[in-house]
Amino acid sequence: MKNLLTVLLFSIAMLGANAQCTLTNLLTENLVDPIGIDQTKPRFNWQLQNSGRNIKQVAYEMEVRKGSVNGPKVWQSGKVMSDSSVHVAYKGAALQSGTRYWWKVRVWDNGSKVSAWSSTAFFQTALLQQADWKANWVEAGYKEDSILRPCPLFRKSFSLKKKVQSAVAYITAHGMYEAQLNGRRVGNAYLTPGWTAYHKRLQYQTYDVTGLVQKGENAVGVTVGNGWYRGPIGFSNSRDVYGKTLALLMQIVVTYSDGNTETITTDSTWKSTAGPIRNVEIYNGEMYDARLEKTGWANAGFDDKDWSGVKVVGATKEILLATHNEPVTKHEVFQPVKVFTTPAGEQVIDFGQNLVGWVTIKVNGQAGDTITLRHAEILDKKGNMYFANLRQAKQTNHYILKGGGTENFEPHFSWQGFRYVQVKGLREPLLPENFQAVALYSNMQPTGTFSTSNTLLNQLQHNIQWGQRGNFLDVPTDCPQRDERLGWTGDAQAFSRTASFNMNVDNFFAKWLQDLEADQVNGAVPYVIPNVIDSNAVNSAGWADVATIIPWNMYLAYADRALLANQYNSMKAYVESIRKVARDNLWNNGSHFGDWLFYRPEDDNDGRSAVTDKHMIAQCFYAHSTQLLINAAKVLGKKADEEMYAQLLEQIKAAFQREYLTPSGRLVSSTQTAYVLALQFDMLPDALRTQAAKRLNDNVKAYGNHITTGFLGTPYICHVLTRYGYDTTAYKLLLQEKYPSWLYPVKMGATTIWERWDGQKPDSSFQTPGMNSFNHYAYGAIGDWMYRQMVGLDTYEDEPGYKHIRIQPHLSDSIKQASASLKTYYGEVSAGWKLQGQQFSLDVTVPPNTHASVFIPALNANAITESGNSLNAVADLKVKGMVNGYTEVEIGSGTYHFAAPAVKTN
Repeated sequence: MKNLLTVLLFSIAMLGANAQCTLTNLLTENLVDPIGIDQTKPRFNWQLQNSGRNIKQVAYEMEVRKGSVNGPKVWQSGKVMSDSSVHVAYKGAALQSGTRYWWKVRVWDNGSKVSAWSSTAFFQTALLQQADWKANWVEAGYKEDSILRPCPLFRKSFSLKKKVQSAVAYITAHGMYEAQLNGRRVGNAYLTPGWTAYHKRLQYQTYDVTGLVQKGENAVGVTVGNGWYRGPIGFSNSRDVYGKTLALLMQIVVTYSDGNTETITTDSTWKSTAGPIRNVEIYNGEMYDARLEKTGWANAGFDDKDWSGVKVVGATKEILLATHNEPVTKHEVFQPVKVFTTPAGEQVIDFGQNLVGWVTIKVNGQAGDTITLRHAEILDKKGNMYFANLRQAKQTNHYILKGGGTENFEPHFSWQGFRYVQVKGLREPLLPENFQAVALYSNMQPTGTFSTSNTLLNQLQHNIQWGQRGNFLDVPTDCPQRDERLGWTGDAQAFSRTASFNMNVDNFFAKWLQDLEADQVNGAVPYVIPNVIDSNAVNSAGWADVATIIPWNMYLAYADRALLANQYNSMKAYVESIRKVARDNLWNNGSHFGDWLFYRPEDDNDGRSAVTDKHMIAQCFYAHSTQLLINAAKVLGKKADEEMYAQLLEQIKAAFQREYLTPSGRLVSSTQTAYVLALQFDMLPDALRTQAAKRLNDNVKAYGNHITTGFLGTPYICHVLTRYGYDTTAYKLLLQEKYPSWLYPVKMGATTIWERWDGQKPDSSFQTPGMNSFNHYAYGAIGDWMYRQMVGLDTYEDEPGYKHIRIQPHLSDSIKQASASLKTYYGEVSAGWKLQGQQFSLDVTVPPNTHASVFIPALNANAITESGNSLNAVADLKVKGMVNGYTEVEIGSGTYHFAAPAVKTN
């Protein structure tokens, strides 16, 4: 039977190898059929599908047509000898605004076979020139209630005289907007136009609204809310950070069946009035009075004679840009898992998951009845709702009924971070089926999976992913519930590599990094992006280094050279901002957060867990950012910069060694973080690294295999332990169940990552409420070690983006199975290992047009088999030799099953 199976697998592989490739997953600018891109030379991705082994692309041909599938060609590439199938740039005729283009591709493989042409994909350009904007900015024409600030409604009726072929809407606002055409919602995006550095960058969205308009009478209606633009934001709840008045800019371009066009724009003919949303703020929630609804107000024929006009204003259009990243959309919908009354007499719904979004309700009552929904993440030790950690944020929605039947309420322009919802004001019993929790987050595609034989680790992975979902709402926020929700740079850089595994964050971070550059102050990087704190709140080590760390991490994850090139000046300006203030190559000045929220036991008598010297941390990150700048210069061919910063890096490390290192190799701070950063960033002479790693290992063991690091040391500690041969200690840290540890919150029932190691203490009391979020992803950075070291799924820097894949699992007898998969731009790569008795097995799948180096833990290469055959008998792979207890094997695309006698790990 075994031989028959081997023959069958071989036959299938041969059939795949002899078959033509098919092409799938066509992307433009990393998106499926995007509408509204303003890149003049967009980039294309495609994937080869072929189950055979060692399948590679050797050439491609692309065709782009304008207007329709059979329209005129604007680019015919001809046969291009290249294996590129990711980020292939358009090289045809100049693109035109507001135009749809259709493209397809075919490839030649290394077996001299040409594929059939792919199916046709499309992209549609946005407004490529400022002059393409015909609309004017308009503000409400009535006197605003300056206290409540109700959301204004804008509307206009218009008539279309001929049959419509297509219609496209371009919309943005000062504030947030929701638009309707003929009473139907425009698009599925929320919190638009998103948050950017509004003074320099304001996004607009493009929508295909062909199906929403008709020949004859039409109407458009838009609601605008305060949002980030003028609502309370930041620690002081500052209002009007970007402006005092809300405004709308919109135009609809209609193409008739005869080819002629007509444009409907915001102008002086629009009408405005205050709507039923009486007040809505990001932190506080919404007050909605259904008695003030204007039934049919976004439909043709609505009588708006009592509405006010609008005020045309001269706000700039020079900063407008098309949206590059995925919008915030609705995702999972949760039903109540429990409805109960707390000891305090509160009616509470438990949705079973700490999530970010809002609760929708269906309710009956009398006009004027008010339903109040107050949201919290956790219950206190008595079982009551815990609100103290929200600080000043109210996280409360009020719905005032109009009466007369069943009513439905869904919030707008705000969101809540919660698991529990307190409900007040119902006349009837609370029915669970009348309440749903809707998750909101940026519409990034899920890419990574991870599972093990350990259920606690699987829950940890769940918590990591939900922490990311809850905090990736157009910007990477620190937390989603209290009066903060800011784009903290330290959290984002620490988590960025983990984030790129779980979801495709290529466009998400590309957009945010442009705001980072826009808000830099003479190269210095603010604490939060967009910066709503203070222009002087800049350059904290480990936070500001986001300017170099995320661009490089995105390059590694996605091979996105354009992102790296776009951010290079920002990276360089940041390093230079440190260089200007450094003294004798030491960055020993400025204000720094240090190793934020590190663990410090009360009985710390010998200083092993004392505060890590902040300036020593700064010097480490100064070196790291300089190294990443060198890496970027090398990739981009900036030889002079590469050489100049290589010299600077030597001086930075020499200064570190003079200032912070004794001749025997002891650091001035004896903490885990001190040794982790010094080793991770190669700050020590080669001869002193081994002993430093032992000091780190001894420190961890001395604390009973507990972690004491904070935001800056945590992402790297297990990586460093593994790098220096202490896998056993890394696993003990990971699998530690008592505080402080990653699994302690899991054991306490967490469904997301906590801000503090002990957000809730073993006795169910809480850490200080001033800073105690239960959805705060930074410590979830351990996911990167689980994926890249535990399972061993990684990419090489020579061919990033998983073109050259590295698979090197690190095992523990405590875990019997671990697997991970990742949807890359080339296709899905996966690796999974098992320990069964005395046998080790490793299953690997490598997508076409890539190759992998696989490291199999085995003391003897001759004992390893692949699909039941000895390695030497398998023609599809190459044995490279032994490396530190592993046999290295080079493979191409395909599915492989390796087996070997298990090697004892601990």
